[in-house]
Amino acid sequence: MGKPAAQLRNHIPIGGPARREPADGTEDTMRVSLGFEPLWYTRRCGADFSEAFHQDPFFRFGMIEKMKGELVKAFPSMNCWDPDNETDQATISGCYGAFPVPHAFGVPLLFRSDGWPVLDLAGHLSVEEVEQLSVEAILNGPVVEDLLSQMEVIESEWGMIHGYLNWQGVLNNGFNIRGQNIFLDMYERPQFAHWFFFLITDVMIRLVGLIQEKQRKSGFPINQFSVSNCVMNLISPEMYEEFILPQDSRIAESFDRFGVHTCEWDITPYIAVLKKLPKMGYLDMGIASDMARVRQDFPGARRAVLYSPVKLENAELKEIERDIDVIHCNLAPCDIVLAEIQNTTPDRRVREVIQICRDRSE
Repeated sequence: MGKPAAQLRNHIPIGGPARREPADGTEDTMRVSLGFEPLWYTRRCGADFSEAFHQDPFFRFGMIEKMKGELVKAFPSMNCWDPDNETDQATISGCYGAFPVPHAFGVPLLFRSDGWPVLDLAGHLSVEEVEQLSVEAILNGPVVEDLLSQMEVIESEWGMIHGYLNWQGVLNNGFNIRGQNIFLDMYERPQFAHWFFFLITDVMIRLVGLIQEKQRKSGFPINQFSVSNCVMNLISPEMYEEFILPQDSRIAESFDRFGVHTCEWDITPYIAVLKKLPKMGYLDMGIASDMARVRQDFPGARRAVLYSPVKLENAELKEIERDIDVIHCNLAPCDIVLAEIQNTTPDRRVREVIQICRDRSE
């Protein structure tokens, strides 16, 4: 038997997209991970997610402070937000939303005051533009320069550089850079697709290594990578194994902790190929997945279910309770990820579901 994989658990930064963080062994059997859509914060406390949030550490610090105050007031029983600790305000979490990598590749972003940035779809790169890129050119480009500059400011002003950037995954980034053409590339230009995915992986490993080394030197313990494979279900398990598995494996071997985020869909057809990844310390899924099989095949990984924010808001509480019981029976110990909670969802409903999960953890 080899050494067990170091686990990750779900983590949703205040005002940022979901990420992962190191598990520490204190997790509840049914640990709740809460996150809210940006509009929730904008409506509650006037949070502004425009360009300054992503590029100005002082502006971001102030916005996160306001958002944290609102979270503590609305959900006082949650212990993941400490109003007396500024560490998670002096952070790079949330910078450029889910798109620091495609933005570094040259895809423009459109910033919004009440939402995370979105890609400018007119800015997807052509094959010819991609072929002109190199790892060094990207790492020496303006986006990476800005991130490093922000980290210098944080370290100078507050000391430790907290934060979990949203690096996405190889296929996700390929899709975000090339658009839907990436799937045609895999059929019509497989040699180019292999080269492109290798390039993306090189950039991700080098860039994440650079950022996390600087964070570690500042006192923030981080050595991890959780790949986001949200669009994995748009290709077959066989195509994943051919094009993406070798790159995900390279990433896994490059960091102490590794995990895979899929999305709120059924991962059952992909379980067998995901088992081929090394160092699996985290895996999430939708509730339609064969959770009992996941628990059997990934006994050493922290597991998680992404629960639908629409169902959270609209379903009868008894139906949600039945879902939680099914998850508890088949997947626990695990995280219940309540991400992108809508601004129209009553706080009472969120508190009720938190309590249901706590009751199953006792």
